Amino acid sequence: MPDGSWSAARSAVDPDPSEPTALSGRPASRPVGRGFIALYTLAYASSCLMLIAPLLVTLALKVNSLVGIDRAPGNLSLVAGIGSLVALVGNPLAGRLSDRTTSPLGMRRPWMVAGWAGGTLGIFVVAVAPSIPVVLVGWCLAQLCFNALLAAMVAVLPDRVPTVQRGLVAGVLGICVPVASVSGTYLVDLFSGSQLAMFLVPCALGGFFILLFVARLDDRRLAAGDKPPWSLRELAATFYVNPRISPDFGWAFASRFLLVLAFAFLTTYQAYYLLDTLGSAEDDVPRQIFLGTLTQSAVVVAASLVGGRLSDRTGRRKAFVAAASFVYGLALLVIAGAGSFEGFLVGMAISGLGFGVYMAVDLALVVDVLPDDHTTAKDLGVLNMAASLPFSLAPALAPAVLAVGGGSYVLLYVVAGACAFAGAAAILPVKQVR
Repeated sequence: MPDGSWSAARSAVDPDPSEPTALSGRPASRPVGRGFIALYTLAYASSCLMLIAPLLVTLALKVNSLVGIDRAPGNLSLVAGIGSLVALVGNPLAGRLSDRTTSPLGMRRPWMVAGWAGGTLGIFVVAVAPSIPVVLVGWCLAQLCFNALLAAMVAVLPDRVPTVQRGLVAGVLGICVPVASVSGTYLVDLFSGSQLAMFLVPCALGGFFILLFVARLDDRRLAAGDKPPWSLRELAATFYVNPRISPDFGWAFASRFLLVLAFAFLTTYQAYYLLDTLGSAEDDVPRQIFLGTLTQSAVVVAASLVGGRLSDRTGRRKAFVAAASFVYGLALLVIAGAGSFEGFLVGMAISGLGFGVYMAVDLALVVDVLPDDHTTAKDLGVLNMAASLPFSLAPALAPAVLAVGGGSYVLLYVVAGACAFAGAAAILPVKQVR
């Protein structure tokens, strides 16, 4: 596309004349306009949609269709666990490479396009897979590529959004996970007659908004002379931020890890909880997950928008994050004690309050304590390990918890609630923000 077309497209997204128009290797500091925020939100939600739809419904159903309900939990644990390990490595590595990208198209744009295309191919492989090993290959490819996309997408926040707007923008981004969850489960239910469509429609819809954002993004650019040096030591640092040098980042990492571990227990085994504990029919599970997600998301949207704005106005982050984690833990205890689908919905609604505030304010808190402006994508990639590792550990830990509890998903969700409470405590030592 000619340069003039890029400029015209950017004007359509960024109508606010106060916004920067040529981003250098350093993040921008001037306010962003509503057009940018709207399109960024759609693209971020689309990135979440393509990963969440399989995690919530279709991956579990695909595994179940291949091996049956008795063997499905163990096989799902294998696929989800190894896929999460791939994400664990892929996200920070892609972030590091994005921070070093000197493409004339920008630092983030190439990774968004390649991530979407490769991830969609991986989802297609999962959809048509005749066996668990092929499902595993496809899911690993999807995790690797979609996490490269997410690494670049999240880096746009510190690249483009100044500190005074980060609570607001992070709050808006906080609604992306519930919106993606509702959209994903709805699309899966809508196309439940075709397994291929259940997998690929979210990728097609998400790809439209991602490519639209890519076409109109005034991307941060890095001059070849400013490219950081590369060495084995630098490669090793891709996966690590020294907690002694950046203790606040370390505590934020621990808090997010524990909260996401609780979330991973809930989402990964949600379908089996409904089947085993509540006695739902398999044909009813997609609709029940959709209703539960919709209930949760309605609360998440309001909580995220209000929580992010209040955090900006009060200048406080820690209190919001700690309270949100505590509420999420209470919600998991409610779900654990639910004896009916209605009780499950009540727990999901409460979880929406905690999850909404957490996702809004925690992202703003993390961006405020990033160690280095020159390695934002890498550092956010390291943080994303706190969101990826739990999805490997949860499938590894869950069989042991289920064995101790005699196959009880109630005990599993009690353990998840305890993880959320620990996450609330872990954020309290942060000193750099209030």
